[in-house]
Amino acid sequence: MNHYQVIIVGGGQAGLSASYCLKEDNINHLIFDRGQIGDTWKNHRWDSFCLVTPNWQCRLPGFDYDGNDPKGFMLKDEIVDYVKRYAESFNPPIKGNVEVHNVYKKENESIFSIETSIGNYTADKVIIATGAYHIPNMLPISKDFPDHVVQIHSDNYKNPEQVPDGITLVVGSGQSGAQITEDLHLAGKKVILSVGTAPRAPRVYRGKDAVEWLEEMGYYDQPIELHPDPEEARHKTNHYLTGRDGGRDIDLRKLASEGVILRGQINQVKDTTIMFQDDLEYNLDEADKTYNRILDNIDNYISKNNIDAPEGRRYEAMWKPTAENKTDLDCIKDSITSVIWSTGYKVKYDWIDFPEVFDQRGFPIYDRGITKEPGLYFLGLPWLHTWGSGRFSHVAQDARYIAEHIASCYEEVETCLNRK
Repeated sequence: MNHYQVIIVGGGQAGLSASYCLKEDNINHLIFDRGQIGDTWKNHRWDSFCLVTPNWQCRLPGFDYDGNDPKGFMLKDEIVDYVKRYAESFNPPIKGNVEVHNVYKKENESIFSIETSIGNYTADKVIIATGAYHIPNMLPISKDFPDHVVQIHSDNYKNPEQVPDGITLVVGSGQSGAQITEDLHLAGKKVILSVGTAPRAPRVYRGKDAVEWLEEMGYYDQPIELHPDPEEARHKTNHYLTGRDGGRDIDLRKLASEGVILRGQINQVKDTTIMFQDDLEYNLDEADKTYNRILDNIDNYISKNNIDAPEGRRYEAMWKPTAENKTDLDCIKDSITSVIWSTGYKVKYDWIDFPEVFDQRGFPIYDRGITKEPGLYFLGLPWLHTWGSGRFSHVAQDARYIAEHIASCYEEVETCLNRK
């Protein structure tokens, strides 16, 4: 009773999408999830969190967005509701609040053994759909801050009321760092942002949301093989922008002109002094270059296809760093009472006993989610196959591909048996 054709580890949108597709093919399967459906969105996002992609791009298998605001951006609670309603629409076989401790194959056996907190199971095939955000990444220098400074990872940030009075230092300017900085700033909090190398993207350009242009241009369908640097693509920080209040750009220079203090990447903490690299101007300029490059690509597409669209204009920097933005800061003198680490996550796959399917960084090696270990698959990761992989927009494509691969394996076995 504990053997299944397929066991899926992870019950988020990727795992649910795989379940939907396997169910269509009448493949017996079971999902294990460490929490309940929607828990990650509910418990590991801040209160004002919303999608940065428009609602119309939410198209899980058999369950396209069905609300009345397709060009809007779902808030956190709406995302949770969407994922829960998706599960209710096809009733997946899922066991929640289950920890998976080990996935392996016994010697001379072709089936998988799965050890869990509720007992041991076996499966012909296993799909790992736990995403890539496993362990909040706190930089080693976090240990060098004075004890009175409250430190929070973005994974645990909820709202501006959570931080003490004084100034908050946000480290990292990817999507989380930029949006949390704006969240604190809009609440009237004093903020310092340590700006990293994350690129930025436009929200609306020439009459359309940039996502809509990029979708038309085929960017989300771009396969990893065509990326100029496929080895690094999966590890790069996402472009920052926001869907908040109907969607807008996040312009760090504008925030600086409104009182947010900008510095380069954090470098060292000694006693109460925080030192930064002298790379703020370079990082801002590079982010703007990416922004304008996206505009160039949209312009070229409009021109090439003779599309009637409003005129566009390039971004021009409204604020530039001065010598003051290079100075060190002192936790006591400058009233820095908290740090929010928006520095991403580390992957943790040590419970999967197939070291040959992981690279030196501990990231899985695969071709469209299919690994060298027969029957072992990964789903829901960035650039699994395309730029859209792992997102609400394209996880369906990846799930269907893997489900079809699994179904074809069973068809081959059945054909061989019939021949005999």
